[in-house]
Amino acid sequence: MLKYRLISAFVMIPVVIAALFLLPPAGFAIATLLVCMLAAWEWGQFCGFAARGQRVWLAVLCGLLLAVMLFTLPEYHHTARLPLIEFSLWASLGWWLAALLLVLFYPGSASLWRESKVLRLIFGFLTIVPFFWGMVALRSWHYDSNHYSGAIWLLYVMFLVWGADSGAYIFGKKFGKHKLAPKVSPGKTWQGFIGGLFTAAVIAWLYGTFAKLEVAPVVLLVSSIVAALASVLGDLTESMFKREAGIKDSGNLIPGHGGILDRIDSLTAAVPVFACLLLLVFGTV
Repeated sequence: MLKYRLISAFVMIPVVIAALFLLPPAGFAIATLLVCMLAAWEWGQFCGFAARGQRVWLAVLCGLLLAVMLFTLPEYHHTARLPLIEFSLWASLGWWLAALLLVLFYPGSASLWRESKVLRLIFGFLTIVPFFWGMVALRSWHYDSNHYSGAIWLLYVMFLVWGADSGAYIFGKKFGKHKLAPKVSPGKTWQGFIGGLFTAAVIAWLYGTFAKLEVAPVVLLVSSIVAALASVLGDLTESMFKREAGIKDSGNLIPGHGGILDRIDSLTAAVPVFACLLLLVFGTV
């Protein structure tokens, strides 16, 4: 299993970096749309869609929705200050606050949505659609003056999430004693959680100190810590839905890693939350 995980990682990381830096915003948006369609396909399991055809239609509908939203924007839209993007990013903040309550009060909270496929579909779209727009908004940031500015910021968010996840694993392995959310994800501990946040803070401080940014260090630090918190919530939320669906992995598309959602669950929360804070709340457009 470890061998497959390492091979998959060595393949995926260069592909992700190449997509970030080599694709123009339109091409990057299409690539992200395809990833979101695969995520929607896997989310179908959380909604109780056992038939392959139902999940295919869910993926197609998700892709059509994102494509229609994309084509309604002006051709030249390298800004987050458009109603559609703003609404999606603000909706993300609302959804993840609601998801926090669902996780905190699980399994009791499941009684609110367990029997409703419609609610679980809405949860899926509130996870996937803002993630798409967060990716697109960050990639397009300052594209006029520097084609790679947005790519660097997206790569930063990914390193932030991966660093927080690695820090949580190391600290949890070394010092973990008290369970963070035993009814949702028994393997996570408070010590790992704090270690992950500490790692994220160090990454944000180093980046803010040594990189030449147009963003105040305190803005970067606050946005990064909240994004790191959101990444943990994204992971826990997917674990909650998988537990209710009775599955271990969201899919088997990536050997050794599971499905697309298993790889991007933290990013589905961290990316739109980071984009919302940086671009809208602090107004660093």
